[in-house]
Amino acid sequence: MNPALRYTDPSTSPHAALGPGEAPDPALADAALLAAIEAHRRTELPRLRRLWNYYRNPMTPTRDARGYRLGQESGLPARILAGAAWGGVSRGVVVENDIGWRVQTMVDFLLGKPVRIVSTAPQEDRRALLDQVLDLVWERSGGIALLQDMALLGQVYGHVDLVLRVDHDAVRLARGEPRARALRAAEGLRIEVVDPCRGVPVFANAPISSASLAPDAYAILAPAPAEARAGLAADGRYAPAAGPDVAEVLTADARRVYEGGRLVWEREWSWSGERPPVVHIQNISDPTSYSGLGEVEPLIPLQDELNTRLCDRAHRVTMQSFRMYLAKGVDGFDKAPIAPGQVWMTDNPEASITAFGGDAPTPGEEAHIRELREALDKASGVPPLAGGVVQGRIGNLSSANALRVTLMGVLAKTARKRVTYGAGMARMCALVLEALDAGGALATGADERGVRLSWPDPLPEDTQELVQIAKGKRELGVPAERVLEELGYAPTDEGVA
Repeated sequence: MNPALRYTDPSTSPHAALGPGEAPDPALADAALLAAIEAHRRTELPRLRRLWNYYRNPMTPTRDARGYRLGQESGLPARILAGAAWGGVSRGVVVENDIGWRVQTMVDFLLGKPVRIVSTAPQEDRRALLDQVLDLVWERSGGIALLQDMALLGQVYGHVDLVLRVDHDAVRLARGEPRARALRAAEGLRIEVVDPCRGVPVFANAPISSASLAPDAYAILAPAPAEARAGLAADGRYAPAAGPDVAEVLTADARRVYEGGRLVWEREWSWSGERPPVVHIQNISDPTSYSGLGEVEPLIPLQDELNTRLCDRAHRVTMQSFRMYLAKGVDGFDKAPIAPGQVWMTDNPEASITAFGGDAPTPGEEAHIRELREALDKASGVPPLAGGVVQGRIGNLSSANALRVTLMGVLAKTARKRVTYGAGMARMCALVLEALDAGGALATGADERGVRLSWPDPLPEDTQELVQIAKGKRELGVPAERVLEELGYAPTDEGVA
């Protein structure tokens, strides 16, 4: 490493790391990093953008009479998009985003309420301090909003990465008695959610499929210009960004910034770990893939088929919702208006007026659309009831058990996600304590860095029933602190002893 490239003053610009007249490093020395970034932009990024377009269904302005184009229209057949047009507007284009509300519902079930993070350190006094430190770091990083962003990106893309940002000077220079020093140092830590479109893991050896193994290096790409994003989203193909590519690369011992493949900024840090401070979280565990299983990808074929059938139905209704008449042997029929009470007269005994058209029942079409919606319910595990839509008679839902049976699919999927997201949050908590220990602000051992997550019930709660259950647990000898945690009360809450 060139010592002149070391960053020493936190108040200066990254580009000031290079002295006057100094040339930056000629190029990236790590071929694996270059290959990973290029492969990400050419193969992974178009796939990820397509997943986001199907979830978000964004509206892109166009120059035709309609004025916009929806993201899911890319899945419609050419006969609909390139068919006959009236006034420049494609005829019968209907898009119903069934993916978006299902993903949002799953986010609400997983992290619609705050999650309590409780230390499992052996000593009670240490647990109280560690709880306070971890709560401070998570809240300063965004709290429940950060967790919901994490869940949303993970469910759309199949995975999400958390990066621990450490102000090493703030941690190292924190002063005061042990508790105050730990809390001041914790203010120099921040957890950041990285959009998978920007995050590129780099492995020195063969591709890794384990979600628990952190990469050897982690590159965060600068957001692409608007014109590059629009081109990529429109045709789904790789579109190079204008200007030099900027990548921030995190390793176990340094943070570096590259522009156009050249090193322009670098700072070493005293990180005790062997990997960069990055936590990789799979939405649903997939042992054969590093990315994991997302919620959008398996629904895309069904969404395309549903949109196609809705377009066909709209076209049919448009063409058949009015009656047409065929007149034979009636003079002046083409000049007379069709109106109630209108009478035509003719001396031609062969004359006739035949009515045709008009909307007619199509049970096959309606059944097909209904079966597609049911297939989306089964593939996603999210029925309309989970989103608050009550259809028909669904039985007596006066008890919590009946509601749980009805929502068994989404509850089971939520339980699976708590395993992967919970493990990632626990690893990030361990990294936070490890960073404070490395900076000398809060010494912790490996046995003190574990946490337990207290997940809230995603279903509506009967307070009276919860209190009765809590009383029964206290009679069985469950500690009061544990019972209060399950009720949602923290030991520091007012009125809680």
